[in-house]
Amino acid sequence: MSAGSESTDGTNTVPGTAHNPKADDERQRARKQIEAKRDFGSHVAAFVLVNGFVVGIWAFTGAGYFWPAWLIGLWGIGLALHAWDLFVRRPVTEADVDEELRRIR
Repeated sequence: MSAGSESTDGTNTVPGTAHNPKADDERQRARKQIEAKRDFGSHVAAFVLVNGFVVGIWAFTGAGYFWPAWLIGLWGIGLALHAWDLFVRRPVTEADVDEELRRIR
């Protein structure tokens, strides 16, 4: 028998404990972050596979002007922005909102 049970939203609850909205919010943010990292991994895999295939076509068709550089470069910019959004940009906090409210008043 387990110490907790799974609720309808997939979270584990411990019997006899009070509902904690802050913990639910943190759990939801953590879940969102995990999903974003998995999506980024899929984005990287698609980038490598598709661009590898395109470079293969380029090589098979005579390997003249390296036209795949356009696709690799432009898609690479999008991939870099996706990485920046996921790993560098920090989320908006209540302190940020309070500071902005003080600034505009």
